[in-house]
Amino acid sequence: MQFVSISQRRTGFPEERYAELAEAEMDRARELYTAGWIRQIWHRADTPGACLLWEAGNADEVHAMWSSFPFARAGMTEMTLIPVKPYGGFQPRTKK
Repeated sequence: MQFVSISQRRTGFPEERYAELAEAEMDRARELYTAGWIRQIWHRADTPGACLLWEAGNADEVHAMWSSFPFARAGMTEMTLIPVKPYGGFQPRTKK
């Protein structure tokens, strides 16, 4: 099953704190990507944060993996998780 997560920074944390954890955050993203949990990852263009395409058995697995990121562990980001399914418009049309 696939999921899209949309995250953004929480207010009240100095930029220096994000900078301190940035390398560890990228390392964790590489680990999860290499393991096949993350399929795509993008930085948001509208605000600091990221959008990820996940491959997992259920939403609880994604929440557990997302919670392992340093920014999330420190309470510095929040995330919205959206389950997605294949687009039905590419299926063959039925003949009448």
